[in-house]
Amino acid sequence: MSSLRSVDLSLIDEIMNGGTRGYVLDFSNRTFADFFVREMDVDIDASLYSEDGTSKGKRLQCFLKKVDDATAAKLLSVLWEHREAIRPQGQQEPYPRAAQQLASILARLRGSGLTSTRNVVPAPRVEAIEFDRFRARLLEIRDQSPHQRGYAFEGFLQDLFNAFGMSAREPFRNIGEQIDGSFELAGETYLVEAKWLNRKVGIAELGAFHSKLEQKAQWTRGAFISFQGFTDEGLNAFGRGRRIIGLDGRDLFVAMEQGMSLDRLIALKVRRASETGNVFVPIDQLI
Repeated sequence: MSSLRSVDLSLIDEIMNGGTRGYVLDFSNRTFADFFVREMDVDIDASLYSEDGTSKGKRLQCFLKKVDDATAAKLLSVLWEHREAIRPQGQQEPYPRAAQQLASILARLRGSGLTSTRNVVPAPRVEAIEFDRFRARLLEIRDQSPHQRGYAFEGFLQDLFNAFGMSAREPFRNIGEQIDGSFELAGETYLVEAKWLNRKVGIAELGAFHSKLEQKAQWTRGAFISFQGFTDEGLNAFGRGRRIIGLDGRDLFVAMEQGMSLDRLIALKVRRASETGNVFVPIDQLI
């Protein structure tokens, strides 16, 4: 456990979110989780850090209380760097003593001599993923009969999601060559629909999936995986301003070829969709 006191946590809360309850800087749930993976190699969405609440602010404070002083100091340092990076140039510091106060907290934490990491839930390690094996499986599925291909693709997707800690909330169900399921990533719930057809997915399939999402809670997102991709007509009809992101077989293959994690691929697609309104942006335009 860190040696941070209640007054320290209150000060950190004020510096990092201006006292706005539940928030941390400019992070969304997704970018907050991505930040912890990138900077700390930690899964901040783990239940261990939600004991006091599920908001970003609550999870941050819970993490700081549970970990050792060295880990807490490292996190506060990178959070401060991010805070300064996003503060507009020339903008007056809203808390004039913030840097000095935080420096005092860091000095005390670093002076404790603790260097081991405790109560840290590691993020899925990308280097441990057998990308070559997944890529080979995808190529094998391509050469199977349609009936076999549906079941093989089902198993492939289950294993791929699970490899990155994105276990489906419900088992994938195979109906012909369609796989339905759901998963949670960075606090967001996604419905999944996957099709491996001998053609591109078009208006009918995208429209049906969009209707399915419309019947769910407003915050529910959708991930449509079409191995052969999507028709221009389908994307024009349902490809802007929707809660859907599209992935195709090339997205999966290139991501595995380059050692990119599935959650990272989805995060890039979500960000580009937010920026452009385009549901489907090929991986070649993202990297």
